[in-house]
Amino acid sequence: MAVTVETLTEIDDEIVEAFGRLLPQLSQTATRLDQEALAQLASTESTTVLVARSGGKIVGTLSLVMFPIPSGLRARVEDVVVDDSARGQGIGAALIEEAKTRATAAGARTLDLTSRASRATANRLYERLGFRARESRVYRFAPTD
Repeated sequence: MAVTVETLTEIDDEIVEAFGRLLPQLSQTATRLDQEALAQLASTESTTVLVARSGGKIVGTLSLVMFPIPSGLRARVEDVVVDDSARGQGIGAALIEEAKTRATAAGARTLDLTSRASRATANRLYERLGFRARESRVYRFAPTD
Protein backbone atom coordinates (compact mmCIF):
# COMPACT_ATOMS: atom_id res chain seq x y z
CA MET A 1 0.00 0.00 0.00
CA ALA A 2 1.10 3.53 -0.71
CA VAL A 3 2.14 5.70 2.21
CA THR A 4 1.33 9.40 2.23
CA VAL A 5 2.67 11.91 4.73
CA GLU A 6 0.86 15.13 5.49
CA THR A 7 1.07 18.01 7.94
CA LEU A 8 -1.42 17.99 10.76
CA THR A 9 -3.55 21.10 10.34
CA GLU A 10 -7.21 20.21 10.87
CA ILE A 11 -8.27 18.44 14.04
CA ASP A 12 -11.28 16.16 13.85
CA ASP A 13 -12.50 12.94 15.46
CA GLU A 14 -10.25 10.83 13.21
CA ILE A 15 -7.16 12.70 14.44
CA VAL A 16 -8.21 12.44 18.10
CA GLU A 17 -8.81 8.69 17.66
CA ALA A 18 -5.50 8.16 15.87
CA PHE A 19 -3.46 9.93 18.55
CA GLY A 20 -5.42 8.08 21.23
CA ARG A 21 -4.38 4.81 19.57
CA LEU A 22 -0.78 5.74 18.68
CA LEU A 23 0.55 7.60 21.74
CA PRO A 24 0.17 4.65 24.16
CA GLN A 25 2.33 2.65 21.73
CA LEU A 26 5.03 5.28 22.17
CA SER A 27 4.83 5.71 25.92
CA GLN A 28 2.77 4.07 28.62
CA THR A 29 2.71 7.38 30.47
CA ALA A 30 1.49 9.42 27.50
CA THR A 31 -1.42 11.70 28.29
CA ARG A 32 -4.45 11.36 26.04
CA LEU A 33 -4.74 14.47 23.88
CA ASP A 34 -8.17 15.95 23.29
CA GLN A 35 -9.21 18.08 20.32
CA GLU A 36 -8.12 21.31 22.02
CA ALA A 37 -4.65 19.98 22.94
CA LEU A 38 -4.12 18.66 19.41
CA ALA A 39 -5.24 21.99 17.91
CA GLN A 40 -2.73 23.82 20.10
CA LEU A 41 0.01 21.41 19.06
CA ALA A 42 -0.85 21.80 15.36
CA SER A 43 -0.72 25.59 15.64
CA THR A 44 2.63 25.79 17.44
CA GLU A 45 5.01 27.65 15.13
CA SER A 46 8.17 25.71 16.02
CA THR A 47 6.59 22.27 15.68
CA THR A 48 5.33 20.48 12.58
CA VAL A 49 3.34 17.35 13.31
CA LEU A 50 3.41 14.88 10.44
CA VAL A 51 0.91 12.06 10.05
CA ALA A 52 1.33 9.05 7.80
CA ARG A 53 -1.56 7.28 6.11
CA SER A 54 -1.72 3.87 4.55
CA GLY A 55 -4.94 2.55 3.06
CA GLY A 56 -6.60 5.79 4.14
CA LYS A 57 -5.90 5.11 7.82
CA ILE A 58 -3.54 7.14 10.02
CA VAL A 59 -0.78 4.69 10.95
CA GLY A 60 2.04 6.91 12.17
CA THR A 61 3.12 10.29 13.41
CA LEU A 62 6.29 12.31 13.96
CA SER A 63 6.94 15.75 15.41
CA LEU A 64 9.57 17.94 13.76
CA VAL A 65 10.77 20.76 15.99
CA MET A 66 12.89 23.56 14.52
CA PHE A 67 14.43 26.35 16.54
CA PRO A 68 17.03 29.07 15.95
CA ILE A 69 19.94 29.31 18.38
CA PRO A 70 23.15 31.35 18.14
CA SER A 71 24.94 28.54 16.27
CA GLY A 72 22.20 28.30 13.65
CA LEU A 73 18.83 26.75 12.94
CA ARG A 74 18.55 23.32 14.51
CA ALA A 75 15.95 20.62 14.12
CA ARG A 76 14.86 17.63 16.19
CA VAL A 77 12.66 14.66 15.51
CA GLU A 78 10.46 13.76 18.46
CA ASP A 79 7.69 11.29 19.24
CA VAL A 80 7.98 8.98 16.25
CA VAL A 81 5.40 6.23 16.46
CA VAL A 82 4.14 3.73 13.91
CA ASP A 83 1.08 1.63 14.66
CA ASP A 84 1.99 -1.93 15.65
CA SER A 85 -0.24 -3.20 12.82
CA ALA A 86 1.70 -1.21 10.19
CA ARG A 87 5.33 -1.78 11.19
CA GLY A 88 7.70 -3.02 8.51
CA GLN A 89 5.75 -1.27 5.72
CA GLY A 90 7.97 1.80 5.28
CA ILE A 91 5.85 4.12 7.42
CA GLY A 92 8.70 5.18 9.72
CA ALA A 93 11.03 5.70 6.76
CA ALA A 94 8.46 7.88 4.98
CA LEU A 95 8.00 10.03 8.08
CA ILE A 96 11.75 10.42 8.66
CA GLU A 97 12.46 11.23 5.01
CA GLU A 98 9.77 13.94 5.06
CA ALA A 99 11.28 15.40 8.23
CA LYS A 100 14.74 15.38 6.63
CA THR A 101 13.39 17.14 3.54
CA ARG A 102 11.63 19.82 5.55
CA ALA A 103 14.57 20.45 7.89
CA THR A 104 16.97 20.71 4.96
CA ALA A 105 14.64 23.06 3.04
CA ALA A 106 14.36 25.30 6.12
CA GLY A 107 18.15 25.54 6.35
CA ALA A 108 18.64 23.53 9.52
CA ARG A 109 22.31 22.84 10.22
CA THR A 110 21.50 19.53 11.89
CA LEU A 111 18.59 17.18 12.46
CA ASP A 112 18.85 15.21 15.68
CA LEU A 113 16.83 12.46 17.27
CA THR A 114 17.18 10.18 20.23
CA SER A 115 16.17 6.56 20.54
CA ARG A 116 16.46 4.04 23.32
CA ALA A 117 19.06 1.32 22.71
CA SER A 118 16.34 -1.29 23.20
CA ARG A 119 14.59 -0.10 20.03
CA ALA A 120 16.95 -2.07 17.79
CA THR A 121 14.71 -2.05 14.70
CA ALA A 122 14.14 1.70 14.91
CA ASN A 123 17.85 2.34 15.46
CA ARG A 124 18.74 0.30 12.37
CA LEU A 125 16.21 2.33 10.38
CA TYR A 126 17.68 5.64 11.55
CA GLU A 127 21.19 4.52 10.63
CA ARG A 128 19.99 3.26 7.23
CA LEU A 129 18.45 6.71 6.62
CA GLY A 130 21.74 8.50 7.27
CA PHE A 131 21.68 9.26 10.99
CA ARG A 132 24.85 8.54 12.93
CA ALA A 133 25.18 7.84 16.63
CA ARG A 134 27.01 10.58 18.49
CA GLU A 135 29.30 10.34 21.47
CA SER A 136 27.12 12.35 23.76
CA ARG A 137 25.05 12.02 26.89
CA VAL A 138 21.50 13.13 27.24
CA TYR A 139 20.69 14.84 30.49
CA ARG A 140 17.18 15.52 31.67
CA PHE A 141 15.78 17.71 34.39
CA ALA A 142 12.17 17.01 35.30
CA PRO A 143 10.77 19.63 37.67
CA THR A 144 7.85 17.37 38.58
CA ASP A 145 10.06 14.53 39.89
